[in-house]
Order: sequence, then structure tokens, then C-alpha cells
Amino acid sequence: MHNHGPFIVLSVLFLLFGLVSKLADRSYFTAPMVFMFVGAFIAYFNADLVALHISSLEVKFIAEVTLIIILFTDASLIRFRRLKQVLVGIPGRLLGIGLPLTMLLGALSAIVLFPEFDIWLALLVALILSPTDAALGQAVIKNANVPEKIRRAIGVESGLNDGIALPPILMAIAAVSISESHDSNSGHWLSFMAMQLILGPLIGALIGKLGGTLVDWAASRDWMNSTFQQLSGVSLAILGYSCAELIGGNGFIAAFFAGLMFSSKLEILRQRSAAYGEAHSELLSLGVFFILGVSAVPFFFPFWDVRALIYALFSLTIIRMLPVFVSLMGSDLDTYSKLFIGWFGPRGIASVLYLLIVITDIGVVGFEYPLSIIVLTICISVFAHGASATLLSNVFNRPSNKNRT
Repeated sequence: MHNHGPFIVLSVLFLLFGLVSKLADRSYFTAPMVFMFVGAFIAYFNADLVALHISSLEVKFIAEVTLIIILFTDASLIRFRRLKQVLVGIPGRLLGIGLPLTMLLGALSAIVLFPEFDIWLALLVALILSPTDAALGQAVIKNANVPEKIRRAIGVESGLNDGIALPPILMAIAAVSISESHDSNSGHWLSFMAMQLILGPLIGALIGKLGGTLVDWAASRDWMNSTFQQLSGVSLAILGYSCAELIGGNGFIAAFFAGLMFSSKLEILRQRSAAYGEAHSELLSLGVFFILGVSAVPFFFPFWDVRALIYALFSLTIIRMLPVFVSLMGSDLDTYSKLFIGWFGPRGIASVLYLLIVITDIGVVGFEYPLSIIVLTICISVFAHGASATLLSNVFNRPSNKNRT
């Protein structure tokens, strides 16, 4: 018999939160906070109601579909031909300097704080916690009090850093697998990863470019209705993923490059496809946050300790904010703006999905503690960044601050 409990609870939760969603936009409560809290609350008092195991096939399927759509949608919002112009300035500094420094500082901190981790495991934890989450940052990105260039920088960074972080994450997973299995045939793993990282981008870029051209051609002749114009992006994302996986490439990287090359010339088509993708990624993302609360939190809670808490807090502050501050040195932003951008690097859906990829590829047994650190960091981020978004954004609206950026 199928377990309908999770679907019933999620459906009711979507309906109830939807009824007050506009009020929530003006409050200190965000949808990810509510969905994750409700999941954890129900799991604590009635685990049988929504019994979902963190490594179950259902969780894996939801995570994969969510990541495919998010990677494609985020990349498609930036036209490839204008990528250079978009990355000039603050976004380029954040992605080109801030992100690598965050990865490096996170890995070094993990090595110092967790000497029992080998280098690859410490690096894997740091890499998974390096991408920021656009969904958790919506309260900032949509707040008119925040200067436009800061909102745009945070949006572009969170839209691209998940795809940029994916290749090194996959390489770290492969390295951890070799290290733990003591497999002497490391050449096989290296060649496998090379094919994944080469074929994925090629297949994804080809499908995104050809698909976008075909959709443009049909839409310009008024052959496509608005419904299928919206569906085109999701179909290309799934097609890119599936084709890459079929020939040995990485499907997630393919989905990202398909979105990057989906360069439709028709603005209305781009808007419809992006709106559809964003709506469905929001739906799936909230489902993943619910799963995080109902399965990951109760599973990893017993492994949380003081060291895990210290690293989680360090990851959300110094490890993120210091590299951002360094990357923005010499820019025209004032100190508060730099600290604001550094703080609003929430860890959310990308980190959750990469966590689930690790669980799928190398399992949970033996990795409970490092994975628990990732879950704890995400949980703190969901509530800390969600609760502080409106408050800190409104600082820009003070008369003394309006002309600072």
C-alpha cells in the first residue's frame, strides 16, 4: 500500500500557506521556514504519518527533478550572449573571487575543526555549503528598499553559483568514493569523471541551442500556443539531462548548460518559459524543504554536537562574509552594503539537493557526521536568513542610508 501521508500533508500545507502567502511576504516568516518546521514537527510527534527515508527512491526522484529544473531555469534567466556584461562588476567579483575563496576557507576550516576528516571529505562539506539559494533570498531580491544593483548581484550570484559549484562537487564525491573504497583502479574513476564533465556541457549546450532555435522558429510563425511555450524550457531541461546520462555525461551539468544556451530571441517566450520554470521550481523546492524537515532533521539530529554548531555558524558568517568582503574591495559599495551581501548568502535548496546526490552516490553509513553538519547549517540558514531579510533590507530605507550606494 502506498504511503499517501506525505502528499496529503504537503497539499494541505500548500493550500493553507497559499491563503496567507501575501501576508507572509510582509512578515518575518518565509515559506521554506514554515515547510521545514512543519515537516520536523510532524516527524517528531507522529513519524508514521509522513514516513519518508532520506535515501528512499521517492526522495531521490523529487530531488533530481527539482535540481534539473532549478539549474536550467537559473541559467536561462541570463542570456549567454550577454553573460559578459552581466558578470562585469559585483556579480563577477562574487563568482570569480568570492566563491572560490569561500570554498577554500570552508575546506581549511573543516580540516582544522574536524581532523578526523580526510582532505576530500572536508572539501566536499565546504563545496556543498558554498552555493547560495535564490529561493531563500527572495525576500531581499524583491524588496524595493534594497538598491537595484545589490538585488541584481545577489540574484545573479545565486542563480549561477549552484551550477559553477557542481563540477567540483562531483569530483570531490568521486575522490571520497575512491578514498573510502580503497580502490586501486583510480584511473577508471578519473576517466569516468572526465567524460561526465566533458560530455555533460557539450550535450546540454547543443540541446539548449537547437531547442531554443526551434522554439523561436515555431513561435515566430504563431505555431505554438502559450501553454507549450511555457513547457518548452522544462522539456529541454529534462531532455538535456536524459541525453547526457544516456551517453555517459552528467545530466545536471547538461541541464545547466542547456539553460545557459537557451537563448530565445523572443522576449515574451523567454518570460513565459522562465515564469513556468520558476513556479514549478518553487513548488518542488518547498517540497524538498518539507522532506528536509520530515526525514533529514530527525535522522541527523543525534549527530549534532558543539563542533558541528561552531562550523555551521562559522560557515554562515566568516566563511561566507570574509571572502565576499575581500572580493568587493575597491568597488563603490559602502561597508554596510558589503556586509549585507555577505550575510545574504543563504544555504538552501542547492545544498540540500547536492546532499541528496552524495547520499545516492556514496550512501549514509560512515558519513553520518559530515552530512549532519550540512543539514544543521541549512536549518540555521533557513531561519536566520528568513527572519532577518525584511529587517536588514529596511535599513536601506533610512534617510541617512538612501544615498550610500
